Amino acid sequence: MAVVNLADVAWTAVRDLPKDAPVVAILPLGVLEAHGPHLPLTTDTIIAEAMAEAAGDQLDAAGWHVLILPATSYAAAPFAAAFPGTISVSAEIVTRLVQDVAAAVVQQGATCLAVANAHLDPAHRSSLADALSESDLPIIIPDIARRRHASRLGEEFASGACHAGRFETSIVLAVRPDLVDDTIQESLVANPASLSAAISAGQTTFEEAGGPDAYFGWPADATPEEGEHLIMTLGEILTEAVLEAYP
Repeated sequence: MAVVNLADVAWTAVRDLPKDAPVVAILPLGVLEAHGPHLPLTTDTIIAEAMAEAAGDQLDAAGWHVLILPATSYAAAPFAAAFPGTISVSAEIVTRLVQDVAAAVVQQGATCLAVANAHLDPAHRSSLADALSESDLPIIIPDIARRRHASRLGEEFASGACHAGRFETSIVLAVRPDLVDDTIQESLVANPASLSAAISAGQTTFEEAGGPDAYFGWPADATPEEGEHLIMTLGEILTEAVLEAYP
């Protein structure tokens, strides 16, 4: 089969994909958002791209042709909007973007659009839910915050105290260690405040949720080895969602 990074090829490479297997287009979806004092603003995009690459390899092995689309780094991010560098756009824009990209790739022969989403702001998750509910296009978006998935991504992630903590820091250490300020990372004290509990309580910003420096969890405990494992698991979650929809 084939894994094609759409940003790196000429149009003819897409035209000439063999017709012997179904095609899945994968859209990595992140955000520009504060991720503690030690991680880059593009953390979620880095994670989404790693998830897409892992899923691409897995779906290739399962008999699919894979088109990996360039990542998108603009999304609704009201929880972090007060932090410099965070760029929050309206949720409706993301809903329409996902739908339009799905329509475009299906028109060009893809069986479905699979979204590798790594941004979990409630407004953004709602925008993706709307993309699914308002369209009959073949769009697949596993919500990694759902219990069935969260339990596979480590104790910190399942606790909800996982923004710029051990989970995300480990993945960035595995993929782009040059973008992690390890001196700051190793000095950060644990912040066990749960974002999921804060959201349930009606809080709407990182500051209200107990994260004045835009991080939650245990970033000092992160390792690249754990990051590699988490990337594979994220890839499996997306792969399983595609294969469940198209057995």
